[in-house]
Amino acid sequence: MAITLDISRQNAGPAAPAVPGSDTAPAETGAAGLAPIVGLSRAELAAALSGLGIPERQIRMRTAQLWRWIYNRGARSFDEMSDISRTLRDRLSDAFTLERPEIVSEQISEDGTRKWLLRLAPSGPFGQRHEVEAVYIPEEDRGTLCVSSQVGCTLSCTFCHTGTQTLVRNLTAGEIVAQLLVARDRLGEWPDALAANPNPPLAGRYVTNIVLMGMGEPLYNFDNVKTAMEIVSDNEGLSLSRRRITLSTSGVVPTIARAGEEIGVMLAISLHATTDEVRDRLVPLNRKYPIAELLEACRAYPGLSNARRITFEYVMLKDVNDSVADARRLVQLLRGIPAKINLIPFNPWPGSPYECSDWDQIERFAEIVNRAGYASPIRTPRGRDIMAACGQLKSESERLRAAERRALERNVER
Repeated sequence: MAITLDISRQNAGPAAPAVPGSDTAPAETGAAGLAPIVGLSRAELAAALSGLGIPERQIRMRTAQLWRWIYNRGARSFDEMSDISRTLRDRLSDAFTLERPEIVSEQISEDGTRKWLLRLAPSGPFGQRHEVEAVYIPEEDRGTLCVSSQVGCTLSCTFCHTGTQTLVRNLTAGEIVAQLLVARDRLGEWPDALAANPNPPLAGRYVTNIVLMGMGEPLYNFDNVKTAMEIVSDNEGLSLSRRRITLSTSGVVPTIARAGEEIGVMLAISLHATTDEVRDRLVPLNRKYPIAELLEACRAYPGLSNARRITFEYVMLKDVNDSVADARRLVQLLRGIPAKINLIPFNPWPGSPYECSDWDQIERFAEIVNRAGYASPIRTPRGRDIMAACGQLKSESERLRAAERRALERNVER
């Protein structure tokens, strides 16, 4: 039985400032107009401290102290930072905020999957507060956090619930990182909480893997995703290996190589079809970057090897892409690419135009792919009862109605 916890108005992770040079990230403020500090790179944090008047000789030390408190200890207040003087803590509190996004709701599936609806800090000229979803999936040997990179999505993939929500804006680096902070808060994964946990998880961690497979297309928010993953993988803080971070793209071909070179995480491709005719319908981006171009970019992905295989995601849609001929074409298309193929039973959502393939057909499809030498696990649906499964994420946050916007504009003019 699914559980919904009413924890609205409980804060759990800051919405951070835009990465310099990103013209799609909104101007944001935290509590009382303070600047968010989560999401700043080390260089940006150092510059912020310099702007606060910290002596140059102390910048490196103070940056390291703050970094450890925020990302290793999970501090939610500058008052917790006991090795920093009271005077400096007061100055930091007057300039910056460690406020978390507001947890609007937390749902717990009967299989242990958790979904958080997070309300972000005010952004934009009218102080809109948008919402995103993050999902935690516990398994015996790992705990995977699925994070969002945008509010809404621009790709309109017809099998995906998120695709029915228009794109509102990119998330900032801090808003992406904050999803992991929220998860660690709620799961009790910070050092102090783990010390009191009588049954700590394997290797002392709940979140062992991150997948950028939530709301949005990560490669359309490249700069902020890059900065966020640098923070997440920093070994003096959150310390998640890049081998345990997977970026999923629907096929933004021109940016795939750059992602390998500059972000350096594992790559997943939302393929879902073996012909351009079908993929044009399922993933409209295919009309711009067809299958042949996409697979050419995959073959050239920096660091590609048997140890760093590309994962191809393939949602199983009854009588659409699940035939024996499709399975054989898939094998031919991926020939020569070190790859793993995730077969995903379609997760229904209200109004969806598709059905999940019959289980016998999914197994027949998997057998053909397996015989060709590819690992092709059939992904067990998780969190379906709370609409947390693959393709089901969609927050209730939409753009303000025109009337509301006009009212806000009138108030500003006054």
